[in-house]
Amino acid sequence: MPIKVVMSADELRRAMARMAHEIVEYNKSTDNLMLVGMHTRGVPLAKRLSSNIASFEKTPVPVGVLDFTSYRDDLNHRQPVVKGSDIPGSINGKVVVLVDDVLFTGRSARAAMDAIIDFGRPAVIQLAVLIDRGHRELPIRADYVGKNIPSSHAEDVQVKLSEIDGTDEVCIATMEQC
Repeated sequence: MPIKVVMSADELRRAMARMAHEIVEYNKSTDNLMLVGMHTRGVPLAKRLSSNIASFEKTPVPVGVLDFTSYRDDLNHRQPVVKGSDIPGSINGKVVVLVDDVLFTGRSARAAMDAIIDFGRPAVIQLAVLIDRGHRELPIRADYVGKNIPSSHAEDVQVKLSEIDGTDEVCIATMEQC
């Protein structure tokens, strides 16, 4: 199977705009709202969501950066690279939207929730992902999804963002091609 583009730059842009509107609509305002990007690609996605929200709500939404490496349950299988967290102010009583690129087994989202709780007690934790590819191992679901892409375990979903990779697209490939 060749590498297949399943989301173009325009589709990605539209999905992010829709998700930004859904976040504000569901929460009824931007009051007490904080977006927290999960390292690595969740960070630029959170910044894009914040920018989208600011463009139509005319109010800035703070963006934090979360490194949940030490909360992962697979640390014994690989050498962790800690990048550091940067949470802008207190999360106590806030609506914290964790932002990630791909939701797969749910283990990263669980680790991120454990990490965010160490910063305080948010009123609510929500999850926004660009891609939901299924195959959950934990009872976790995203509140906001850019696109559902059914995939097999033998496939790899690759999110490419201009801030990191120089281009915006989502591809799917077999593990042998990666």
